[in-house]
Amino acid sequence: MLQSELIRIIEQTAPLSLMAEWDHSGVQVASARAEIGHLAVCLDPAPEQLRAAVDAGADMVLTHHPLTLRPVWTSELNGYTDALSILYRHDVPLYASHTTLDANPLGPSAWLPDELGLSDRVILEKTGSFTAPDGSLAEGGFGCAGSLPSPLSLAELCARMRAWLPLDRMCAVPRLIGDPERVIRRVAICTGSGSSLLEEAVAAGADLFITGDVKYHDALALASRHDERSPNFCPTAILDVGHFSLEEEMTRRFAALLEKKLDGVTVTFLPGRDPFLPMTFLSEVPEVLS
Repeated sequence: MLQSELIRIIEQTAPLSLMAEWDHSGVQVASARAEIGHLAVCLDPAPEQLRAAVDAGADMVLTHHPLTLRPVWTSELNGYTDALSILYRHDVPLYASHTTLDANPLGPSAWLPDELGLSDRVILEKTGSFTAPDGSLAEGGFGCAGSLPSPLSLAELCARMRAWLPLDRMCAVPRLIGDPERVIRRVAICTGSGSSLLEEAVAAGADLFITGDVKYHDALALASRHDERSPNFCPTAILDVGHFSLEEEMTRRFAALLEKKLDGVTVTFLPGRDPFLPMTFLSEVPEVLS
């Protein structure tokens, strides 16, 4: 398949019209290679992933995260120059679908809302419009909120999510801010770092907001608002499941979608690795006796 046609099909699901102004989706490393027969898909353009793509015989790589969000000098050797070296030596183009994929509420970014069966969905932050698969004009944006088919406790909701998220095996253990006993009827979800959309989740009536990378001081401020005596009371709990878990699964599903759409092109999904290492050795450390 022509590289230009493959990119056109990628952009049907991750249209550039939805890209955030601070983002750098699209072609990351160009190549004059016209024909593409094997596409590797992964979350990050890390050197180890790019080497795995080349070893698998891929002649193009699609990642979720871009190679860089800002210009980078190549005056020293690092992961960035290593990635460039691998791609240039093998003449492999690199394309990133970052916020262009995140902001499509009809695409793989909605995988968890779809699995949970959320209804009456609203977008938390609208960013633009795009052409839907049926040809109509649809609104895009980051995150969504919707209603569960039936009320659940947090324990019941986590038990369901464990089918898709390694909640009990994650490197970054899920962290809750709010009442763990609250009944959950409406859920807001944003992949990646979505804590800046908390107020939008509250406005959407969410009992729980699932996202990643909640900063300590943001968590501290939110915790103080969970006191009903607070003049700025916040009824929405927040569950930080880590940046990696939601987006790794989203990228895997994007690869599966492309495999169905790319006739004559082999699609290989390369599983990623959470950069936060699990502290499994702690279970073998004896207790310190005082």
